[in-house]
Amino acid sequence: MAEIDNKVPAEVRTQFGKGFARRLRAAGQIPAVVYGHGSEVLHVALPARQVSLLLRKKNAVLDLQIDGKSQLALVKDAQKDPVRQIIEHVDLVVVTKGEKVVVDVPIHIVGTQQSGSTLELDAKSVHLEAEATHIPEFIEVDIDGAVPGFRVTYADLKLPADVAVSGDSDRLVVHVHGAKARDLAESGEELAAELADEAAHAEHKAEIHAEQHDAEKAEALADAELSGAAAAAEAAE
Repeated sequence: MAEIDNKVPAEVRTQFGKGFARRLRAAGQIPAVVYGHGSEVLHVALPARQVSLLLRKKNAVLDLQIDGKSQLALVKDAQKDPVRQIIEHVDLVVVTKGEKVVVDVPIHIVGTQQSGSTLELDAKSVHLEAEATHIPEFIEVDIDGAVPGFRVTYADLKLPADVAVSGDSDRLVVHVHGAKARDLAESGEELAAELADEAAHAEHKAEIHAEQHDAEKAEALADAELSGAAAAAEAAE
């Protein structure tokens, strides 16, 4: 898929309120605010389609084109309609090239742990300090073949150059454990119950077959007796 251009035309707006915001969205634009670096809060309108595509990537940095000037801004928050999932408003913070920012970056798990073990994801994202224009899209954690006892903390993560963990490096990201004794006991009880149920079912089927066999035998004897009586009557005639 082609890279979406992050140069976004931003129209300065001086009107506010829910009614004006609705009219903006009806016209294919999104209301937004830009703040930070000691500058005054700037209210702008952004093209909805382009911004929606850019915001598919977490921690997107937009190159706002405002009155012929370029301004980099990091997306800090995007409010969405809970039903239609349409972006209704965007908060942006001013950044500069080379500036370090602290952001939450998603964790992506790859591979599969050892059969019979259980994976526990303790953190869906990691707090990182990175250059505003070089924020990783995600951090990959490989668990392929991991056995019970396997664990990954913030400190164990493989990070790109010039990217560092922000916060407690001992925080657990993911770990793998085996079946607990309680789970094994429950599994044993369930298996025993299933076997007992199967045995009872087999016994019941055997009883039914025996009854059917006895009934068929009795019916055959009755037919034989009737046939003999009929033959005797014919001979007497």
